Amino acid sequence: MANPSISSKKRPKHLELWKIRLPVPGIVSILHRVSGAVMFLVLIPVLLAALDGSLASQESFEDLRFQLSGPLVKLVVLGLSWAFAHHALAGVRYLLLDLHIGIDLATTRLWSKAVLVVSGLLTLLVAVALW
Repeated sequence: MANPSISSKKRPKHLELWKIRLPVPGIVSILHRVSGAVMFLVLIPVLLAALDGSLASQESFEDLRFQLSGPLVKLVVLGLSWAFAHHALAGVRYLLLDLHIGIDLATTRLWSKAVLVVSGLLTLLVAVALW
């Protein structure tokens, strides 16, 4: 016979994802996956196309420089630079966790917050360099 305490529990039919409060390491984990997907689907193809275009001729290089000077393109570059910085820092964090370095809860939370802060600061440095 099944355990009555398990079967009598009322479980939600639909999860309300916006009401779930993730801990900081969970947020960093999700952002790590999102930033990796953004880099794979957007950053790599755009960089390869830009490199190909810039090497075709002097005129195409100057055209690319002109296109990259627009404010909308700078915002896209800023977003992609955040994705790169966050993914790299979170990746180092996961490598350290795989080596069993800093696996206690307090250190994991601290490193997660550090990943968010440092990736934001690196993106701010890129913003200052762009404008």
